[in-house]
Amino acid sequence: MQLRHTAAAAAAVVLSLSFLLLLLTSTARAHNITHILEKNPEFSTFSHYLTVTQLAPEINRRETITVCAVDNAGMSDLLAKHLSIGGIRNVLSLHVLLDYFDAKKLHQITDGTALAATMYQATGEATGSAGFVNITDLKGGKVGFSPQDSGGGVSATFVKTVEAIPYNISVIQISSILPSPEAEAPAPGPSQTNITALMSAHGCKVFAETLLANPAEQTFETNVESGLTIFCPGDDAMKGFMPKFKNLTADGKQSLLEFHGMPIYQTLQGLKSSNGLANTLATDGARRYDFTVQNDGTEVTIVTGVATAKITNTLVEEPPLAIYQVNKVLMPKELFKAALTPTPAPAPAPEADAPKSSKKKKHKSPPAPSDSPADSPDADADVADQTANGAVRFNAGGFGAVILCMWFAFLQL
Repeated sequence: MQLRHTAAAAAAVVLSLSFLLLLLTSTARAHNITHILEKNPEFSTFSHYLTVTQLAPEINRRETITVCAVDNAGMSDLLAKHLSIGGIRNVLSLHVLLDYFDAKKLHQITDGTALAATMYQATGEATGSAGFVNITDLKGGKVGFSPQDSGGGVSATFVKTVEAIPYNISVIQISSILPSPEAEAPAPGPSQTNITALMSAHGCKVFAETLLANPAEQTFETNVESGLTIFCPGDDAMKGFMPKFKNLTADGKQSLLEFHGMPIYQTLQGLKSSNGLANTLATDGARRYDFTVQNDGTEVTIVTGVATAKITNTLVEEPPLAIYQVNKVLMPKELFKAALTPTPAPAPAPEADAPKSSKKKKHKSPPAPSDSPADSPDADADVADQTANGAVRFNAGGFGAVILCMWFAFLQL
């Protein structure tokens, strides 16, 4: 009888340990591409379009893949082509290789070259070999990438490793977007959406009419197909601002209007989850013209450094266009003086003596906000989340169950 109990207990221990091993190995395989990329702000646009084009969920479902990420500057080159969302999806799917390539494997390619299938090829939309990418181990330690239909030559080179979870997912940076005439083929047709009519019909008529009379209107129209988010001030806010608007130069008027648009499609939920600096249609090299998106409870606010506006209504939220009404005109700090910041109260004196005089010099306006990232609300990095990339997740409930099983088993000994 004692032998039978011992055997049963041993079996329970083995079963518990097997369950624990299965639990750990299954969770180790999980990954989330947007969580991996969010730790690297230079890939924010790339990550955003993986979400907008619905490629992110597909990447998360696959194993043994390599994502060739491109920084924000490289994505700007792609967006400048004004492709449709479908075209952007095709191009980005060409950057997802259906095999695992980390830095070590890239530099140890057999015979110095390899042909990798991509997610674009797996969709069935690529004809012939258009959905394949050549990987070449070049001289001097460089690795080159070029799509089969790019006409030959090296299109991009390996820059660095972003994340590697052997042999599940490898995320690497390459120097530029991989060009593919076929992937880019879906040419954008003329926009069928009359954005000014939409704004006029929903409480933003003054802004819409001002936009129609300015060259900025063309900037908005040409960005619709590739993704556009507009923040239109309500009529009361715009009417009160018109005297200031009329005093601006022609260039200033165009910049202010373009400051109310972002060259990407953002849902309201996306704005709530992506706090931080955002570029606008007015952003151009040295001309920053950016603002900060912040959450105030359930509300989304836009902070320009001069004014803080609140989103009060959603007019349109259908890819590739989103239009939100705001309660104030967005005034860029490049055109207006920055808002005064409160002067901190002086530290109390050691002795509680009354002040000798109540006459103080008036507080002077502070200099324009620094361009340092430290000035932005998202400057202080959060404590690193050990499960951010989804590579390892600790299941406390499952682990506790295993421990209880083991304890019960040993009680039988």
